[in-house]
Amino acid sequence: QVQVAESGGGSVQPGGSLRLSCVASGIPLGINYMSWYRQSGGKERELVASMSGGGRTSYADSVKGRFTISRDRAKHTSFLQMIDLKPEDTAVYFCKIGVDHGVGNWDYWGQGTQVTVSS
Repeated sequence: QVQVAESGGGSVQPGGSLRLSCVASGIPLGINYMSWYRQSGGKERELVASMSGGGRTSYADSVKGRFTISRDRAKHTSFLQMIDLKPEDTAVYFCKIGVDHGVGNWDYWGQGTQVTVSS
């Protein structure tokens, strides 16, 4: 059974940094992609950063230059390094992965980790 778990959230002041981790387990064949989303208030969940199986990365315009996604393939882990955090970065951050089951890609979500940026 595939499971996804995020960690590393917390409360920081504006300008601070956090590093989020996403660990996947129960992977049958491999992970096609790993990505990070966030959701705050009544807004829709938005894509923050993603990394394809080939290592290609993409970022939301609002976080470019401040957030960096990385991946440890051997440990089925993704990291989201966040610097120069702003109050508008406050949200629940979710990890979403695409898992290769041999017959296709299935998506899995973690339960999220809260990030609060406030003075």
